[in-house]
Amino acid sequence: MPITELLTRNAELYGDEIALVEVNPEITEKKRITWKEYELIESDPTCHYRREISWRVFDEKANRFANMLLSRGVKKGDKVGILLMNCLEWLPIYFGILKTGALAVPLNFRYASDEIKYCLDLAEVDILMFGPEFIGRIEEIADDISRNRLLFYVGEGCPSFAEHYDSQVCNFSSAAPDITITDEDYAAIYFSSGTTGFPKAILHKHMSLMHSAKCEQAHHGQQKNDVFLCIPPLYHTGAKMHWFGSLYSGSKAVLLKGVKPKAIIETVSEEHCTIVWLLVPWAQDILDAIDRGEIDLSSYELDQWRLMHIGAQPVPPSLINRWKKIFPKHQYDTNYGLSESIGPGCVHLGVENIHKVGAIGKAGYGWEVKIVDENGETVRRGEVGELCVKGPGVMTCYYRDEKATAETIKDGWLFTGDMAQEDEDGFIFLVDRKKDVIISGGENLYPVQIEDFLRSHPAVKDVAVIGLPHKRLGEIAAAIISVKEGMTLTEEQVNEFCFKLPRYKRPHKIIFADVPRNPTGKIEKPKLRKIYCGDSLVATQIRN
Repeated sequence: MPITELLTRNAELYGDEIALVEVNPEITEKKRITWKEYELIESDPTCHYRREISWRVFDEKANRFANMLLSRGVKKGDKVGILLMNCLEWLPIYFGILKTGALAVPLNFRYASDEIKYCLDLAEVDILMFGPEFIGRIEEIADDISRNRLLFYVGEGCPSFAEHYDSQVCNFSSAAPDITITDEDYAAIYFSSGTTGFPKAILHKHMSLMHSAKCEQAHHGQQKNDVFLCIPPLYHTGAKMHWFGSLYSGSKAVLLKGVKPKAIIETVSEEHCTIVWLLVPWAQDILDAIDRGEIDLSSYELDQWRLMHIGAQPVPPSLINRWKKIFPKHQYDTNYGLSESIGPGCVHLGVENIHKVGAIGKAGYGWEVKIVDENGETVRRGEVGELCVKGPGVMTCYYRDEKATAETIKDGWLFTGDMAQEDEDGFIFLVDRKKDVIISGGENLYPVQIEDFLRSHPAVKDVAVIGLPHKRLGEIAAAIISVKEGMTLTEEQVNEFCFKLPRYKRPHKIIFADVPRNPTGKIEKPKLRKIYCGDSLVATQIRN
């Protein structure tokens, strides 16, 4: 069943109930707005700037947009790009694209102009939807990209080189278009993180999206009365596929614009959120703000909050142990996934397994996993190898890149590039990215293990470990450390703390600086290597 049918079902069963809420704490004007068709109805403010939409209007807006696209000649297999910050328009646009049989192509909001153009060309995008935050970047390339594609603007103050989405779409029928879509039809193209240059285009079918929804609901048990707080960007599979659990259960979700700790806690309280997905830095910031007395938990209504889960990067056990001390009633879960496996869930810890905190878990709902050596042979338990996954959510291919596809998918198995090991109970622990392993004097060093250790220091807010070129050892481990606000830490103190580590795992160099992370919370190690390794030939040879 195509995932668009879930939206149709929810509109029929829960038409007048709220599907989506957008909250923007950065806007000081307090206003509530409810979308009813194309009329905005304002009511008395009781919280931050807020917009909401029912399931029926959500579906009608998706249908209107689909019918507009069809009127412009969009057909099955065409591609429509989405370059928007999280907003109430995002998901109706996404589902409108799917209802035409076209492919949705979400774009990273951090892309520079050249990256936007590259992705539009690689995915052969026919139409681009973009918002006010991107006017400058699109204007730089407008002459090039508008020659063979349409540009639609979503927001106020439409630039001259684009058509206005609102003024166009309101003229079309809210009835569902008569387009037959099957599980085997192509649905979306997502882009890889681009850690080794420009990103790859990841092609998925409708069955991948549907399996992701089933997987999410199976793992977190979303019910009709749950409220999911979505903070990460919707262009990423992680955020959207976690929201698919709300779609599957017909429950409400809240899109929060902003990641400040107080805003997160206030929104959980005011919107009665029951499920919150956090990235490691946001969870860390919340705990630090509570420790500093900036957040008084007794001032908020938080008893309904039942589940906090984390994904997108390795989770330090010390962080979850701190969290459970402050929120002892919370269920905790972590999910592992890639855009190539349609986001989170191919490996899943499970709320019943908090005693295994630090592990990413076991094979998720409908998935198989194995850990293999360089020859593709399954390793013994306890040995480190490359994690491979297999299931209905594996991508079809890297679009227009047969070589990369053949290197990544073998006999139906997706080779993730992540190094992992399985313990005696069958739980999988991430060791590191294959390309991030440091080889120092013939020893393999796994940065995640060193990072987890350093994060247990009370003054360490965040840390990244990378390899620096070394004439004799090949590489040495360097730790880039971000210190908690109001605390101090010296190189001597770090070195003394590291005496607990085996000698070969101790960082040779300590650097105090910010640790850059991308929008999904992953440490941007290529950026760090460029800063601290430079573009030397030695560094390049080592990294390759």
